[in-house]
Amino acid sequence: MAIGRSVNYNEAWAISAKLYPHADIMDYSQVLADKTDTIVKNWIEAVRLDRKIETADALTHSAIQDHIPHLLAAMATVLSQYQKSEIKVIIEASLDHGLLRAKQGYDAAEVAREYHLLRQVIFSHLEAELLAGTTADVFRAFRLIDAVVDEAITQCFDSYVAQRLRELEQIQTQLQLTNQELNRLVNVNQENVYHLAHELKTPLNSIIGYSELFLRQEKWQSEIKDTLPGIEHIERVLRNGRQLLRLINDTLELSRADAGKIKLYLRQTNVRSVINTVVEMMQPLADAKGLKLAVITDCAPKQVVADGQRLQQIVTNLLSNAIRYTESGSIELSCHQVGEANWAIAITDTGIGIAPADTNRIFDPFFQAGEAGKQHFPPESTGLGLAIVSRLVTLLQGKIELVSEIGVGSTFTLILPLEVKVLQEVS
Repeated sequence: MAIGRSVNYNEAWAISAKLYPHADIMDYSQVLADKTDTIVKNWIEAVRLDRKIETADALTHSAIQDHIPHLLAAMATVLSQYQKSEIKVIIEASLDHGLLRAKQGYDAAEVAREYHLLRQVIFSHLEAELLAGTTADVFRAFRLIDAVVDEAITQCFDSYVAQRLRELEQIQTQLQLTNQELNRLVNVNQENVYHLAHELKTPLNSIIGYSELFLRQEKWQSEIKDTLPGIEHIERVLRNGRQLLRLINDTLELSRADAGKIKLYLRQTNVRSVINTVVEMMQPLADAKGLKLAVITDCAPKQVVADGQRLQQIVTNLLSNAIRYTESGSIELSCHQVGEANWAIAITDTGIGIAPADTNRIFDPFFQAGEAGKQHFPPESTGLGLAIVSRLVTLLQGKIELVSEIGVGSTFTLILPLEVKVLQEVS
């Protein structure tokens, strides 16, 4: 049955009555209601085990379940000969589901796959009752269940596509707003301009190409099967747009730091809370690569006077760098007090390491250690992360040290004062 075909419930009833005018049609609604919890549980398990729905790996039980119990309850009313069909519930729940799946990062194929599994699980749990029924019973049940699932798919994809289009519009707006800031960056030295242009070229070409392809389409087709290629184009535009914005934002942050336009907001900061927040964000990335992430904060100071947001930004950049350039092994984040006036954070990885000749340049903008062609750096790397870290550390009146060995790993040690002093107002 094609995705997106919506069968009218009254039509299903009419066909059944026409073909079997003297049949005493069995009511499956109570059977479905009694088995709803089991169906939901088995469906969630099927989604988690299905390698074609990888986005669900990072979601909780309730986040995957979403509207399915409501959909099954409404489906029971459709199957019943004695209850009013809850069509509105199906439509509203499915619209919300599509919006949620878009926000959760599902791609279109994963959403379609979920509904395919739902259809399979429902029929497998009703198999015994269907086999015991008449031909009219089976025909009616199949028609009505298919109609409900198809209607849910249609409504879900309507809201899913709408949300993707809104994200595309937001990306476009953000790119326009940052265009003036980007133009100011042409005042940097010639080498940096060359590197910036090189880094922008690939994602920008992709955005332009797929945008032109998308805009040439005269209209969106009503059948979901015809909109799937369009959705894939949108996904590519969004992915490359986000990469471009990340590069632009990093460049602007570096520009503000060099111009002395970053203002600190100093207050009492809970060090362990900042570290835990960063680790919670980075843990899924480490898990995805099979890396052990160890955190040692027993000797960390409880409170320091610093800019918590900038401190979190520094630790996030260092830890994400460690994960990005480590293919196997472990990463350790430790924190301890240094003397009476300072404290330190050390991040050690078992990654690719940095040659001694490159350690003095590692904090330069756009610099990536290693000879061209001998090391393969992640495509999401902009070469700006450590440059931003270096400037923020200086702004927080601290210093950063590096010990590294090729093929063994690296240790970045951040040393900061327990109390950052206000030196002057920064405009």
